[in-house]
Amino acid sequence: MFATVHSRAVLGVSAPPVTVEVHLSGGLPALSIVGLPETGVRESKDRVRSALLNAGFEFPARRITINLAPADLPKEGGRFDLPIALGILAASGQIPAQALENTEFLGELSLDGGLRPIKGALPAILAAREAGRALMVPQDNAAEAALISDGDVLAASHILAVCEHLHGRARLVPLARSEPGAAQGDPGAMPDLADVRGQQVPRRALEVAAAGAHNLLFFGTPGTGKSMLASRLPGILPALDDAAAMEVASVHSVAGQSLQSGGWRQPPFRSPHHTASAVALVGGGSSPRPGEISLAHRGVLFLDELPEFERRVLEVLREPMESGEIVISRAARQVTFPARFQVVAAMNPCPCGYSGHPSIECQCTPTQVMRYRARISGPLLDRFDLHVEVPVQTGDVLLGPGEPGETTARVRERVLAARARQNRRGVLNAFLAGRRLEDACRLDAGSEQLLTSAMERLGLSARALHRILRVARTLADLDGSDHLRRQHLVEALGYRQLDRQQGQGANVSA
Repeated sequence: MFATVHSRAVLGVSAPPVTVEVHLSGGLPALSIVGLPETGVRESKDRVRSALLNAGFEFPARRITINLAPADLPKEGGRFDLPIALGILAASGQIPAQALENTEFLGELSLDGGLRPIKGALPAILAAREAGRALMVPQDNAAEAALISDGDVLAASHILAVCEHLHGRARLVPLARSEPGAAQGDPGAMPDLADVRGQQVPRRALEVAAAGAHNLLFFGTPGTGKSMLASRLPGILPALDDAAAMEVASVHSVAGQSLQSGGWRQPPFRSPHHTASAVALVGGGSSPRPGEISLAHRGVLFLDELPEFERRVLEVLREPMESGEIVISRAARQVTFPARFQVVAAMNPCPCGYSGHPSIECQCTPTQVMRYRARISGPLLDRFDLHVEVPVQTGDVLLGPGEPGETTARVRERVLAARARQNRRGVLNAFLAGRRLEDACRLDAGSEQLLTSAMERLGLSARALHRILRVARTLADLDGSDHLRRQHLVEALGYRQLDRQQGQGANVSA
């Protein structure tokens, strides 16, 4: 007696097909699972047996062989419990085998036959749809599945409900597609830029970073508002389009962090603690899982207290900041996760934090300051498009009756207009390269001379030069200009404050 059930594994953000083959033969009662199963899969035989018995089914007193094909693909977790159980029931004639042909099954079984949620439901739905089959998932995965359901996703809470559906006695209704919530979430629930008093230059830099998807580094003494400014960035970012929202949702699904419909199109904002390990930041493990940079895909990765991160942890960011993906290699497999993220970081000028403060004396020695700043390597610093100081504000600015700053809504209107100009060119300014960069950032003779002089005086690398041009292009887009003008280039150079101060031999807080 033989039965076949279709299922899906998880490999990065893809869902390769797995065929669950069940064979019942004579001999002493036994159950063996082959096909490169990991511990969680091998343990499914005990879960499946208890679930079937507690659900009122007969567990065959036969020799049961279960093959998970292809044999060279590692299988992990409890996602194969449901297809294994259905294969045993079909092979023993307790459910109709032909009812399994056009549906794929995923789900972990509890000992009483209930279905528990699995990770990676969204990639599995997309892959099953491409294969022309429906997908059965646990009820707890229904909310995220409904975000992309096209009448081809079924959800059940118990194996009895699945079997009743297969018998045709109580058909499950395909999930209806749920309409995503507001494109940018609840505006009233997001922190507003109007809360920031003063800080005109950092506010402008934040707007530029949002408009062009540029990497931004804030530096300054404690309490000046660096983290406060960074937390306002999500509110001025454009909503994700359908393709980007699907990429983000798939990464979170694989990580077991389901998105709610209200945040469907909102760019993610991740803020790992500075004690995070390299694996936590970029992903990995024996069974590779996405890290913070992948969970920040199409959104923002905020690194507060940047020099407090271990240097080797920060260095692993360099490659994905350029490539937009992270490749995790293991002896048995190689997994690629998307990682197209925007970095916003904040740092103090020295270990005590008060170097350059107008009224508090710094207690650090020059050696301590140099060692502190050396935690951020030159190649990593080079990958930040904007370095902006957040200065100390006086009490008159913070408490006085002055006019509040612009609201998030008004700034976001300008960001959206600038992004629209970039979309017509086909690429965001942060990713301009090669011929596209040359075409979008043509300079007149005077501007070329200015940039050449700045490059020689500040010792700028070719990467820094290109990033200055990209920022200048964003400034032109914010002004609604088709041409990159001298004032845009001057302002872009002004945002490379750490380069300028290093070139002058000054310290970070000069």
